[in-house]
Amino acid sequence: MQVNIEKIENIYIFSLEGNLDSNTSGDLEKKLIPAIDPNNTKFILDFSALHYISSAGLRVLLGAAKKLNQFGGKLILCSVKPDIKEVFEIAGLLPIFPIVDDPEAAAQKILQ
Repeated sequence: MQVNIEKIENIYIFSLEGNLDSNTSGDLEKKLIPAIDPNNTKFILDFSALHYISSAGLRVLLGAAKKLNQFGGKLILCSVKPDIKEVFEIAGLLPIFPIVDDPEAAAQKILQ
């Protein structure tokens, strides 16, 4: 999996490409969790090139959401394929991870 990171003003955008599973979730965790602090609390995860997510990937996202919650931050998912969205639905995680159509909608939602 490849993780591309961009920061626009005070919003981090993590674009994920490939599979987020037990083999790759550690790479995302090493980049995402340390980026979260009291001064960096707005994160968008662009899933447009993500093909698969496992429970290990969900665990990393839950860890990020928990840490962001400590600072009153937001984590928005965008461009989520239907089969990946279904994983979030089945796991009951949609209340924790807002999902929008594209990065522009994510940026609007995160600034609300």
